[in-house]
Amino acid sequence: MTMTSRTHSLGLALLVTLAGCTTVGPDYKGAPPVAADALGQSRFARDDGASSSATPAPAQWWRSLNDATLDALVDDALRDSPTLHAAEARLRVARASLIQQEANRRPSGSASALGAGVWQGPTTDQSNSLQLYSVGFDATWEADLFGGGRRAVEAASAQAQAVQADLADAQVSLAAEVAAAYVELRAQQARRALLQRTAAGDAQVLALLRQRRAQGTARADEVEQRVQQAEATQGALSDLAADIASSLDRLALLVGQAPGALDAQLAAAASASASLPAVPANVAVGDPAALLQRRPDIRAAERRLAGRTADIGQQTAKYFPKLSLLGNIGLAATDPGQLLRASNLALIAVPYLSWNVLDFGRTAASVRQAEANRDEAVANYQATVLSALQDANTALARFGQQRQAVQHLLAQQASAGRTVELTQQRRAAGAASQIDLLDAQHQDADARARTVDGQAQLLKNFVSLQKSLGLGWTAG
Repeated sequence: MTMTSRTHSLGLALLVTLAGCTTVGPDYKGAPPVAADALGQSRFARDDGASSSATPAPAQWWRSLNDATLDALVDDALRDSPTLHAAEARLRVARASLIQQEANRRPSGSASALGAGVWQGPTTDQSNSLQLYSVGFDATWEADLFGGGRRAVEAASAQAQAVQADLADAQVSLAAEVAAAYVELRAQQARRALLQRTAAGDAQVLALLRQRRAQGTARADEVEQRVQQAEATQGALSDLAADIASSLDRLALLVGQAPGALDAQLAAAASASASLPAVPANVAVGDPAALLQRRPDIRAAERRLAGRTADIGQQTAKYFPKLSLLGNIGLAATDPGQLLRASNLALIAVPYLSWNVLDFGRTAASVRQAEANRDEAVANYQATVLSALQDANTALARFGQQRQAVQHLLAQQASAGRTVELTQQRRAAGAASQIDLLDAQHQDADARARTVDGQAQLLKNFVSLQKSLGLGWTAG
């Protein structure tokens, strides 16, 4: 090997070594601390501990409600929902972009083959014609001298992880939406059953009053008041029928089915058990620090911050020269039979250095833009963490207060039930009329309906609490 070739080889090795060691731009050192005092506590600020614990919460929280129909609906939604399918497609796009960025750092090449004939003039002399045949392979590689390519891979990797967290966030929202819609449907079906009982009682009272009116022992206005009451009950039943149909269609949409597809299944389940699911006596909520790991939206914001930080290095690398290595291996001959001879082999290796020294102004603007995007990502991350803390604490407060409200509603319902029993005793003793008994039963049904509404709201608050904790997805 000559001195010149050794010098060239040494210089090329030095450039390749430099390409593997220098990476411009800031290194990502993790997300900035946010609300350290709140996140360092063993309990949430609004967690009174009366009905919750700081033990880790289960990911599939809906199974704690012990409702097989709800479990099946959530499973179907997580498998078949078009919304999740779209999120999964976005994740595949992001992962493909990462693969593309990684491939950009490797050499690229192409193979070629040529057969050409040149006619030099109108003569029968074949020596005036020329045929040329060649085959070859071209390769190019841009040495990543200052880490712009590595920063691009970092940014693409962070973006893919952020989109994966978006998918998990969509799973959290979908599970919560299915559970909330199911609770609302069950509450509507329970209210309809109570209203149907009320409507039957209204009809009996109206019939009795009309008999009394015919006998002259009841006033016309008393009859009309009962007519209005009966018509109001029928109107409420019509409204509930529409609401139930809407809830059934919403559930069908959430699980990726057509309207009406769940009617038979959910009607059969309601006839077997029209009661609402029972909220667990003790709800595991974990601690504030675990919120950072559980909530997918926080993870997505943190990964986007990492990607924006890598973008700064990718833009900063444009300040520096670029080294491209070009190579060609080829065989050429005028006779195809002579093409594969060693004497026809040609090798070309060309290092190409370029430097856009007149683009420094545009590069500086790109770097400033990347830095501003990074600062925006920092603010978005901080806002996401604070919003998550607010969601969790608000949900805890509402859940705890509603649990107390349900206890009061149950006490009212128990009192209304005792009133019915006392009225039945008075009726048996001849001290109360049948209308008095029907009115007591009407009030009892109203109390039960208020309890159903209160229990449904408690269940919805339970669902909101699980969603605020970032539950409903599993790592995959």
